Amino acid sequence: MSRKKYFLLVDTETTQTDKVIDFGALIVDKAGLIHKEAGCLISPYYRDRDNHPLFYRKDACNLWAKRNLPKRYENYDNMIKDGRRMIATVSAINRWLARAAQTYSPTVTAYNLSFDLNKCRNTGIDLDIFSNRFCLWHAAAMTWAHTKAFRKFIIDNHAFNPPTSHGNMSFKTNADIMARFILNDPNLEEEPHTALEDARDYELPILQKLVKRARAKDYMAAEPYSWQKWQVKDWFKPA
Repeated sequence: MSRKKYFLLVDTETTQTDKVIDFGALIVDKAGLIHKEAGCLISPYYRDRDNHPLFYRKDACNLWAKRNLPKRYENYDNMIKDGRRMIATVSAINRWLARAAQTYSPTVTAYNLSFDLNKCRNTGIDLDIFSNRFCLWHAAAMTWAHTKAFRKFIIDNHAFNPPTSHGNMSFKTNADIMARFILNDPNLEEEPHTALEDARDYELPILQKLVKRARAKDYMAAEPYSWQKWQVKDWFKPA
Protein backbone atom coordinates (compact mmCIF):
# COMPACT_ATOMS: atom_id res chain seq x y z
CA MET A 1 0.00 0.00 0.00
CA SER A 2 1.32 3.43 -0.91
CA ARG A 3 1.70 6.29 1.52
CA LYS A 4 -1.48 7.91 0.27
CA LYS A 5 -3.39 9.53 3.13
CA TYR A 6 -6.70 8.01 4.20
CA PHE A 7 -9.36 8.91 6.71
CA LEU A 8 -11.83 6.75 8.64
CA LEU A 9 -14.97 8.86 8.98
CA VAL A 10 -17.30 7.46 11.64
CA ASP A 11 -20.85 8.24 12.72
CA THR A 12 -23.09 6.49 15.22
CA GLU A 13 -26.69 6.43 16.36
CA THR A 14 -27.23 5.23 19.89
CA THR A 15 -29.64 3.66 22.34
CA GLN A 16 -31.21 4.97 25.49
CA THR A 17 -28.64 2.80 27.31
CA ASP A 18 -25.62 4.52 25.65
CA LYS A 19 -24.83 1.70 23.23
CA VAL A 20 -24.21 2.05 19.50
CA ILE A 21 -27.15 0.69 17.55
CA ASP A 22 -26.28 2.05 14.06
CA PHE A 23 -22.62 2.20 13.02
CA GLY A 24 -21.53 3.97 9.85
CA ALA A 25 -17.97 4.26 8.59
CA LEU A 26 -16.21 5.40 5.42
CA ILE A 27 -12.62 4.93 4.32
CA VAL A 28 -11.87 7.95 2.12
CA ASP A 29 -8.85 9.65 0.62
CA LYS A 30 -8.02 13.37 0.57
CA ALA A 31 -10.01 13.84 -2.63
CA GLY A 32 -13.14 12.48 -0.92
CA LEU A 33 -13.17 9.21 -2.88
CA ILE A 34 -14.81 6.41 -0.89
CA HIS A 35 -12.70 3.24 -0.86
CA LYS A 36 -14.70 1.20 1.67
CA GLU A 37 -17.90 1.73 3.63
CA ALA A 38 -19.84 -0.02 6.36
CA GLY A 39 -23.41 0.48 7.50
CA CYS A 40 -24.37 -1.91 10.30
CA LEU A 41 -27.10 -2.31 12.86
CA ILE A 42 -25.58 -3.79 15.98
CA SER A 43 -26.67 -7.13 17.34
CA PRO A 44 -27.94 -7.72 19.98
CA TYR A 45 -29.00 -4.12 20.67
CA TYR A 46 -31.02 -3.62 17.51
CA ARG A 47 -33.07 -6.74 18.20
CA ASP A 48 -33.59 -5.98 21.91
CA ARG A 49 -35.92 -3.03 21.56
CA ASP A 50 -37.36 -3.27 25.05
CA ASN A 51 -34.08 -3.15 26.97
CA HIS A 52 -32.07 -1.07 24.47
CA PRO A 53 -34.49 1.26 22.66
CA LEU A 54 -33.25 3.87 20.23
CA PHE A 55 -32.27 7.11 21.93
CA TYR A 56 -35.14 9.52 22.57
CA ARG A 57 -35.84 12.57 24.70
CA LYS A 58 -38.83 12.62 26.98
CA ASP A 59 -39.55 16.31 26.33
CA ALA A 60 -38.91 16.25 22.56
CA CYS A 61 -41.59 16.99 19.98
CA ASN A 62 -39.54 16.21 16.86
CA LEU A 63 -37.65 13.19 15.52
CA TRP A 64 -36.31 12.46 19.00
CA ALA A 65 -39.73 12.12 20.61
CA LYS A 66 -40.52 8.71 22.09
CA ARG A 67 -43.66 8.47 19.98
CA ASN A 68 -41.47 8.39 16.86
CA LEU A 69 -39.61 5.21 17.87
CA PRO A 70 -41.88 2.90 15.79
CA LYS A 71 -41.33 5.04 12.68
CA ARG A 72 -37.56 5.07 13.19
CA TYR A 73 -37.46 1.30 13.66
CA GLU A 74 -39.60 0.86 10.56
CA ASN A 75 -37.10 2.95 8.60
CA TYR A 76 -34.24 0.72 9.75
CA ASP A 77 -36.24 -2.44 9.04
CA ASN A 78 -36.75 -1.20 5.48
CA MET A 79 -33.02 -0.54 5.18
CA ILE A 80 -32.36 -4.17 6.06
CA LYS A 81 -34.88 -5.34 3.48
CA ASP A 82 -33.44 -3.28 0.63
CA GLY A 83 -29.79 -3.91 1.50
CA ARG A 84 -28.78 -0.52 2.86
CA ARG A 85 -28.02 -2.12 6.23
CA MET A 86 -26.83 -5.43 7.55
CA ILE A 87 -27.05 -6.70 11.10
CA ALA A 88 -23.57 -7.30 12.51
CA THR A 89 -21.99 -8.23 15.81
CA VAL A 90 -19.45 -6.05 17.56
CA SER A 91 -16.75 -8.62 16.85
CA ALA A 92 -17.54 -8.48 13.11
CA ILE A 93 -17.21 -4.69 13.13
CA ASN A 94 -13.93 -4.93 14.99
CA ARG A 95 -12.61 -7.34 12.37
CA TRP A 96 -13.60 -4.83 9.65
CA LEU A 97 -11.82 -2.07 11.56
CA ALA A 98 -8.70 -4.21 12.03
CA ARG A 99 -8.53 -4.85 8.29
CA ALA A 100 -9.01 -1.11 7.65
CA ALA A 101 -6.15 -0.32 10.03
CA GLN A 102 -3.84 -2.81 8.35
CA THR A 103 -4.71 -1.84 4.78
CA TYR A 104 -5.15 1.93 4.98
CA SER A 105 -3.69 3.09 8.32
CA PRO A 106 -6.32 5.88 8.36
CA THR A 107 -6.72 8.92 10.53
CA VAL A 108 -9.98 8.67 12.47
CA THR A 109 -12.44 11.53 12.54
CA ALA A 110 -16.08 12.16 13.39
CA TYR A 111 -18.32 15.17 13.81
CA ASN A 112 -18.09 15.25 17.62
CA LEU A 113 -15.40 12.64 17.96
CA SER A 114 -15.51 12.42 21.76
CA PHE A 115 -19.20 11.43 21.62
CA ASP A 116 -18.66 8.68 19.06
CA LEU A 117 -15.52 7.37 20.78
CA ASN A 118 -17.33 7.18 24.10
CA LYS A 119 -20.36 5.34 22.70
CA CYS A 120 -18.14 2.94 20.74
CA ARG A 121 -16.15 2.16 23.88
CA ASN A 122 -19.39 1.50 25.76
CA THR A 123 -20.34 -0.95 23.04
CA GLY A 124 -16.97 -2.64 22.63
CA ILE A 125 -16.27 -1.18 19.17
CA ASP A 126 -12.52 -0.65 19.15
CA LEU A 127 -11.57 2.66 17.56
CA ASP A 128 -8.60 2.91 19.91
CA ILE A 129 -6.53 0.78 17.53
CA PHE A 130 -6.12 3.95 15.44
CA SER A 131 -3.44 6.23 16.84
CA ASN A 132 -4.16 9.33 14.71
CA ARG A 133 -7.45 11.14 15.20
CA PHE A 134 -9.08 14.55 15.23
CA CYS A 135 -12.56 15.98 15.72
CA LEU A 136 -14.10 17.14 12.45
CA TRP A 137 -16.49 19.46 14.28
CA HIS A 138 -13.72 21.24 16.15
CA ALA A 139 -11.59 21.53 13.02
CA ALA A 140 -14.46 22.82 10.87
CA ALA A 141 -15.44 25.37 13.50
CA MET A 142 -11.83 26.54 13.81
CA THR A 143 -11.52 26.86 10.05
CA TRP A 144 -14.79 28.53 9.07
CA ALA A 145 -17.14 29.41 11.89
CA HIS A 146 -15.65 32.80 12.75
CA THR A 147 -15.28 33.95 9.15
CA LYS A 148 -17.40 36.76 7.76
CA ALA A 149 -18.86 34.40 5.13
CA PHE A 150 -20.02 31.90 7.74
CA ARG A 151 -21.46 34.57 10.02
CA LYS A 152 -23.39 36.03 7.07
CA PHE A 153 -24.68 32.52 6.35
CA ILE A 154 -25.81 32.24 9.98
CA ILE A 155 -27.74 35.52 9.74
CA ASP A 156 -29.26 34.72 6.36
CA ASN A 157 -30.49 31.35 7.64
CA HIS A 158 -31.22 32.40 11.23
CA ALA A 159 -29.06 29.56 12.55
CA PHE A 160 -29.01 30.55 16.19
CA ASN A 161 -29.45 28.39 19.27
CA PRO A 162 -32.22 29.39 21.70
CA PRO A 163 -31.06 31.57 24.62
CA THR A 164 -30.28 29.70 27.81
CA SER A 165 -31.90 30.45 31.16
CA HIS A 166 -28.89 32.66 31.90
CA GLY A 167 -29.38 34.67 28.72
CA ASN A 168 -26.47 33.17 26.78
CA MET A 169 -27.08 32.67 23.08
CA SER A 170 -24.74 30.96 20.63
CA PHE A 171 -24.81 30.35 16.90
CA LYS A 172 -24.91 26.90 15.34
CA THR A 173 -21.86 25.01 14.10
CA ASN A 174 -23.44 21.55 13.83
CA ALA A 175 -23.04 19.23 10.85
CA ASP A 176 -26.32 20.33 9.23
CA ILE A 177 -25.35 23.99 9.21
CA MET A 178 -21.72 23.38 8.30
CA ALA A 179 -22.66 21.09 5.39
CA ARG A 180 -25.13 23.65 4.04
CA PHE A 181 -22.43 26.30 4.23
CA ILE A 182 -19.74 24.15 2.61
CA LEU A 183 -22.07 22.97 -0.16
CA ASN A 184 -23.60 26.44 -0.58
CA ASP A 185 -27.02 24.84 -0.25
CA PRO A 186 -29.19 26.55 2.39
CA ASN A 187 -32.09 24.26 1.46
CA LEU A 188 -30.23 21.02 2.13
CA GLU A 189 -32.51 18.81 4.21
CA GLU A 190 -31.61 18.09 7.80
CA GLU A 191 -29.50 15.02 8.48
CA PRO A 192 -31.66 11.88 8.57
CA HIS A 193 -29.77 10.83 11.73
CA THR A 194 -28.87 7.46 10.33
CA ALA A 195 -25.17 6.81 10.68
CA LEU A 196 -23.89 5.97 7.20
CA GLU A 197 -26.02 8.58 5.44
CA ASP A 198 -25.00 11.32 7.87
CA ALA A 199 -21.32 10.47 7.38
CA ARG A 200 -21.50 10.19 3.59
CA ASP A 201 -23.85 13.01 2.64
CA TYR A 202 -23.12 15.65 5.28
CA GLU A 203 -19.82 15.04 7.03
CA LEU A 204 -17.77 13.83 4.05
CA PRO A 205 -18.18 17.11 2.10
CA ILE A 206 -16.96 18.97 5.19
CA LEU A 207 -13.95 16.67 5.54
CA GLN A 208 -13.12 16.92 1.84
CA LYS A 209 -13.19 20.72 1.93
CA LEU A 210 -11.23 20.83 5.18
CA VAL A 211 -8.27 18.74 4.03
CA LYS A 212 -8.00 20.84 0.87
CA ARG A 213 -7.97 24.12 2.76
CA ALA A 214 -6.36 23.52 6.15
CA ARG A 215 -2.93 22.20 7.05
CA ALA A 216 -2.86 18.79 8.69
CA LYS A 217 -0.96 20.10 11.70
CA ASP A 218 -3.75 22.62 12.28
CA TYR A 219 -6.81 20.41 11.95
CA MET A 220 -5.12 17.62 13.92
CA ALA A 221 -4.68 20.05 16.81
CA ALA A 222 -8.01 21.88 16.58
CA GLU A 223 -9.07 23.51 19.82
CA PRO A 224 -12.01 21.80 21.57
CA TYR A 225 -15.40 23.47 21.35
CA SER A 226 -16.29 25.90 24.13
CA TRP A 227 -19.71 27.53 24.06
CA GLN A 228 -18.27 30.74 25.53
CA LYS A 229 -16.37 31.34 22.30
CA TRP A 230 -19.45 31.21 20.09
CA GLN A 231 -21.64 33.81 21.73
CA VAL A 232 -23.79 35.92 19.44
CA LYS A 233 -23.01 39.05 21.44
CA ASP A 234 -19.29 38.68 20.66
CA TRP A 235 -19.55 38.10 16.92
CA PHE A 236 -22.69 39.89 15.74
CA LYS A 237 -23.55 43.56 16.04
CA PRO A 238 -26.92 45.29 15.46
CA ALA A 239 -27.29 46.75 11.98
